[in-house]
Formats: sequence, C-alpha cells, structure tokens
Amino acid sequence: MSDNPQSPTALPNKPSQAWAQRLKGARQFLISFVILFLVWELAVHAFDVKSYLLPAPSLIWQEFSGRWRYVLDNTWVTTSEILVGYLIAIAVSVPLAVFVAYFPTMERTIYPIIVFLQIVPKIAIAPLFIIWFGFGFTPKILLVFLLSFFPIVVSSIAGFKSIDEETMELAKSTGASSWMIFRKIRLPHAMPAIFTGLKVAAALSSTAAVVAEFVASDKGLGYLLLRYNGDIETPMVFATIMVLSIVGLVVYYAVEYIEKISIPWHVSQRSDTSRFDVSS
Repeated sequence: MSDNPQSPTALPNKPSQAWAQRLKGARQFLISFVILFLVWELAVHAFDVKSYLLPAPSLIWQEFSGRWRYVLDNTWVTTSEILVGYLIAIAVSVPLAVFVAYFPTMERTIYPIIVFLQIVPKIAIAPLFIIWFGFGFTPKILLVFLLSFFPIVVSSIAGFKSIDEETMELAKSTGASSWMIFRKIRLPHAMPAIFTGLKVAAALSSTAAVVAEFVASDKGLGYLLLRYNGDIETPMVFATIMVLSIVGLVVYYAVEYIEKISIPWHVSQRSDTSRFDVSS
C-alpha cells in the first residue's frame, strides 16, 4: 500500500475534521443571528414601529454604546450572584445525591422533603428572604441556589442509581473496594446524568438571579430592567436583556465545555467525524 498522503485510501485528519465541524457550526450560528437582526431592523423601519414599542437593533446598540460601562458594572453583580449560588448548589446537590443513592433510608426520608421544597414557588418565598436576610447578597444567592439545586440533585440521583445490579455484582466479585467501585464505575456512569442536571440548572440560574433582583435590589441587571422599563427606555430594556442572555449562554456553554473534556467517551460527545472512519 502506498504511503502517499494523497492516496484515496488514506484516512482523513480527524482533529481537523472536528475543528472544521465546529467552525461550520459557529458560522451558521452567526449567520442566523445576522439574518435575524437584519429582518428585525428592516421590519421596524418598514412598518414604522415606535421605538418605545420595538426599537431597531441599531437604536439598541446606539443607546447601549453610550451606557455600556454602567450596564457592565451591574452585569458583574448579577454574574457573581449566578456563579456563587450555582456553585453552592453543585457543592450541596451532588454529595447529597450520593447519600440518597447509597442509603435507601435517606431516600425515603430526604427525597420527599426535596420534592416538597421544589413544589413551593420560589418567587412566592423570595420576599421572605428579604425579611430574613435583608437587601444584600445573601437572599439573591439563596434564590439562585434553590432554583439550581433541584435539577442537579434529581439528575444526579438518577445517574447514581441507574447502574444495573449485574455490573455491581461483577465488580464486587473481583474484590474491588466500595471506594474503587464508586470511583471507577458509579461516578463515571452517573456523569452524563449529572451534567444534564448541571446544564438545566445553568439555564435557570440567570432567571433566579434576575427574579431576586426584581424583588429588592439597587443594582444588577434585574434592577436595571425594572428601572429602564419604568422610564419607558425600551432600547435599554432590550440591551439589558441581551446582556443577560449572553451571561446565561456563557455559563451554559462553560458547563458544556467541561462536560466535553470530562466525559469525551460518552456517546453525546462523539464527533460527527466518526463517519469518516473507513478502517472497517
């Protein structure tokens, strides 16, 4: 067989193919948003829509460019609330899921309480956090924690309990310790489910932070939304919403990136370039 890299039997460069797929996806993503904003701009001018009802993207950018420093200062406030509440939710949820999955007694006693707390509407109890903890940072991270906690703990419990008994019995028959079984079998098997919960919680965390700021705050993106809406500054309302959406997307895709490097073996992380493998 010829060693010529141009030989038709030579395998494609898989890393290059993977990067090509990612770039193609990013390009399609950007093109779709460019088209959306162009249609939006043209529609506003064509139908002569008032700016206080639906501002054109160009007007939104014009208003934002004059006040971007102020908006970004408040963005950091909301981002810190999201990150702290979300990380605390992870630190509590995953270990709790391990105990619930390992000990049936805890499942019978703790899990119903978790379900009950999830059913209680968080927005309804948000004012109580203000009464208990004041107007500072604490009530906001508590609300982010509560909205992020449930999807992580439920998905993690399902992941840890989803392994079949035959696999567990086989591992025990080899003399593996409980810690070894957890580290080598249970945890890797549960990781896809855990990351599913983490991504759902990441999407909810930004909503929770803004709701908390709606209730009582003098800074943050939720505060800016209330202020600009009250002053009928619709372009800045849209600008603030877009900044908040970007923050949420960054958190979500950061979790997704960690998932890719943590469980590259899982079927959900396999590159489409596997179809180029002609070794068979």
